[in-house]
Amino acid sequence: MHIGSCTFYLSIPWAKSLKDKRQCVKSIVEKMKNKFNISAAEIGENDNHNIALIGFACVSGSKVHAENMIDNVMNFVENHTEAEVYGIETELL
Repeated sequence: MHIGSCTFYLSIPWAKSLKDKRQCVKSIVEKMKNKFNISAAEIGENDNHNIALIGFACVSGSKVHAENMIDNVMNFVENHTEAEVYGIETELL
């Protein structure tokens, strides 16, 4: 069993309130879950309306599949969010 995890550091400079941030974060998390069947959630910076941390995890029987899943989700997030991705951390166990 292989577990892949990834954390996205997002900047949301246009957000004027936590409500604006929640709308952006909820949108990308739901898109990730629906498209890739992964577990995803906001994992930090809950009180800062201009920064978001989103994490996801996937489980696979194959290391290559887990790596491909992480790469696909990373590309998806970078191309399908209004926020700016300024950092990514990945881990494969």
